[in-house]
Amino acid sequence: MIAFLSGRVAGRSGGRAVIDVAGVGMTVHCTPATLSGLRVGDSATVATSLVVREDSLTLYGFADADERDVFEQLQQAGGVGPRLALAMLAVHTPEALRRAVAAEDTAALTRVPGIGRKGAQRIVLELRDKLGAPLGGDGAAGDIGDVDASAGAAPWRPQVVSGLINLGWSSKDAEAAADAVAPEAEEQEDVAVLLRSALRKLSRV
Repeated sequence: MIAFLSGRVAGRSGGRAVIDVAGVGMTVHCTPATLSGLRVGDSATVATSLVVREDSLTLYGFADADERDVFEQLQQAGGVGPRLALAMLAVHTPEALRRAVAAEDTAALTRVPGIGRKGAQRIVLELRDKLGAPLGGDGAAGDIGDVDASAGAAPWRPQVVSGLINLGWSSKDAEAAADAVAPEAEEQEDVAVLLRSALRKLSRV
């Protein structure tokens, strides 16, 4: 397992960052909040989780070890793969997810695009003894642990675009969907709401 990467941020786009580790460019998929704390040219350390498939090796990067651990624990629930787990962490912090599961707050879980009522109930049932008790703190989306908090207030558009890409849409489709929901953002900047609206528009294409 690759537990973390330390190196220079060589680039970032489309929900991914490239970390130059001793001359080797390592691509890591990140949540929008984590990605916003990685500045091109700066040195950074990201906790990582390696997902192995028959035809691919994919690294996911996180602000800290807690976020990575929750990402891995989420995938123990049926129907939750790495993309959906990353989307859950794009909408909720690890602490907010602990609270939602502990309180059986399925409404909070269904704020994540791709999770319906039954899926939320299954997640609560299967993870209530695995995520652990809430640790305290406000758990607001965008709290990213060791990543520079001043960079955490990412605008809605890159968060929506990154969220869609993490859910499997192409960059072109994600950008088009962000354009389509831009008028809604003038009155509603909640990223989860805008993500759901963007997904509805993409489903009609």
